[in-house]
Amino acid sequence: MAHFAQLNEENIVTQVIVVANQDTADQDGVENEAIGIAFCTNLLGGTWKQTSYNGSIRKNYAGIGFKYDATLDAFVPPQPYDSWILDETTAKWKAPVDYPIDGKSYDWNEELTV
Repeated sequence: MAHFAQLNEENIVTQVIVVANQDTADQDGVENEAIGIAFCTNLLGGTWKQTSYNGSIRKNYAGIGFKYDATLDAFVPPQPYDSWILDETTAKWKAPVDYPIDGKSYDWNEELTV
């Protein structure tokens, strides 16, 4: 099974669907993203990109509201706080200060940026 994310005009994910292997494979049974995209487009229209649960394709599994960043070729989750910074290696947001490593649970305070 393969997973494909539909993008709107702003490259925001609007839905993620599962596509059977036979609908993404070439005549030799090899999975091909272009074949899967063509299948999704013919079925539902729109713009599609493949995604994967383990992040092996486009760094993060696409979720509704994620943005596809063509420069990073990655699905980026919504920014949780204005002060958080995008780590372009992982395409995930990081707090501007490191999370304490003391085994305790913390909530982010955007006003204090701690």
